[in-house]
Amino acid sequence: MTFDLKQHLTDQAAKVETVLDRLLDETPLASEITRPPRLLAAMRHGALNGGKRLRPILFLETANLFQHETEGAVLAACALELIHCYSLVHDDLPAMDDDDLRRGQPTVHKAYDEATAILAGDALLTLAFDVITDDKVHPDASLRLRLSRELARAAGIGGMAGGQMLDLESEHRDRTETEIRRLQSMKTGALLRYACRAGAILANASDSDIERLTRFGEVIGLAFQLADDLLDVEASAEAMGKATGKDAEAGKATLVGLLGVEQTRAELKRLLQEAEDLMQPYGETANTLKALADYIVNRTN
Repeated sequence: MTFDLKQHLTDQAAKVETVLDRLLDETPLASEITRPPRLLAAMRHGALNGGKRLRPILFLETANLFQHETEGAVLAACALELIHCYSLVHDDLPAMDDDDLRRGQPTVHKAYDEATAILAGDALLTLAFDVITDDKVHPDASLRLRLSRELARAAGIGGMAGGQMLDLESEHRDRTETEIRRLQSMKTGALLRYACRAGAILANASDSDIERLTRFGEVIGLAFQLADDLLDVEASAEAMGKATGKDAEAGKATLVGLLGVEQTRAELKRLLQEAEDLMQPYGETANTLKALADYIVNRTN
């Protein structure tokens, strides 16, 4: 039987969205007082309006590589997705990227208002750490603590948030290739790296396997950003579900702008080969992760 990656991704995304929907229902948790309807609606708008669910799927597939398929893995993957969704809500704000559309729908600050969008992002971020420390994620509290600490570092000053700061500072300013790669490894790459690394950690993989999956995450993280930059140059707004050409308009430094389209495509091909080589020791068990790497490189939106 031929493996249908598109259907598999749809099924895995649905699994994640079912849990996200439950995490974002109106029922207060123990120690919560109430969940204000407008804030909850804005959070749901930011987290349940579609999307590829690539980060949680990578988390789940990495855990599956080591035969770890549990309810706890889905919860941990959802914590990662909540971080990603918060970042999108805040990135779309007028003070940041100033976007009106996300996945073909009004961004949270457009559908509601800026203050509500800020609070929705704050609440999604906070909820992520509630979820990652849930006893159901793993019975070993020290492992949950490790996942939580590494998630904080992937999302914070030395990871995604720091990368966003570097990105803002890069507007209308020349950057070297090394500087751009560092920026992208933080802004986009840190959460993708975490997805692969943390999936292996949750599955109690060996240190060498964790490091191999960490490198796999770094490689596909850069590939994802390069593919995204190419799409920003070449794809239509309709295909992307958001405005395109904004990097050039804002004067942002990208590897596509520095290297050109053809050299960027060559780098993507090299990264895909490295990703496939990293998965070779796992044989057919890694076929889904290899297919995901190919999807990331060759996606059209």
